[in-house]
Amino acid sequence: MSSRRDFFRRLTGMGALMATSQLPSWAEDNPALFPQRGGFERLGMNYVAINIGLETPFSLLHISDTHLTAAYPHENEKKQKLKEVRSKTFGGRQEEALRDSLAWAKQNVDYVLHTGDIIDWQSEANFDLVKKYFGRELIGAVGNHEFSTDMWLSNPKEDRTEAYKDNTRSLVQQAYPFDIQFQSQVVNGVNFITLDDVYGYVTQDQVDAFKTEVKRGLPMVLCMHVPFHTENTWRVTCKFWGGNNRFTNAVVPNPNGDYKTQKTDSVTRDFIAYLKKEPLLKALLAGHEHITFQDEFSPTAREYMVAGNFLFQGQEVLFY
Repeated sequence: MSSRRDFFRRLTGMGALMATSQLPSWAEDNPALFPQRGGFERLGMNYVAINIGLETPFSLLHISDTHLTAAYPHENEKKQKLKEVRSKTFGGRQEEALRDSLAWAKQNVDYVLHTGDIIDWQSEANFDLVKKYFGRELIGAVGNHEFSTDMWLSNPKEDRTEAYKDNTRSLVQQAYPFDIQFQSQVVNGVNFITLDDVYGYVTQDQVDAFKTEVKRGLPMVLCMHVPFHTENTWRVTCKFWGGNNRFTNAVVPNPNGDYKTQKTDSVTRDFIAYLKKEPLLKALLAGHEHITFQDEFSPTAREYMVAGNFLFQGQEVLFY
């Protein structure tokens, strides 16, 4: 782990959003699925608008959870097995979905944000794809799968701690041209903060960095992989991952996983309570759960979750 001084020095690095003017055109090798209706009919786009009181409105494409599943032929047997199994899990068209999304963004919005799990597990081929897309045109936050070495085949098993992330943290950081722990970028007077909360918790360094950004007095948008759950986001998460059974009552399911961590880890619990009282916080953007949903987070901010990009899903966010 780097020192606290080094951590804060890195906060002035590259930003979290990339202007779509820097995106290449994929038109020549991205033919229309529905040629009579345009090239993006397969994309499922949600639209939201966030009123901040800006003189100059702008928009971004928010995508998450692409779950690229590539491996080179020379990579080991575990990587080949994961490529076979997980490509079937996610449909095998994840890179196509990402390219479609970026092509749509170039024509329709000003910026692109990806909130993690662009890869499904660590491989040379997956990291090369990260460098291909993040290095040239796409920047954002990391997800829990960025730290997964070989998923259920890994040894030692993933234990959802900073110590586990330390095993490959430098490798992940080398693949991403932004600070994977905490990043700030001001766009049209709005301070976009991205942070690593991939196992549900945040660290004290991240909390201190956020509070330093608050002193700038700018409206803030918090971008991360795992949502800071409300009772309603937890309800729909449990419904989706529990098999999409009908709601039979309004009881909030018992916390587990990330939501339990957010309630029991003292630093994270206190940070969420602090955020709910921070008037400069205007929105939270997250992924991870593979569903599109939004709910009130605080008196001044809503949280917006976006479904998996591997399903050709995304959402356009208008800030005005």
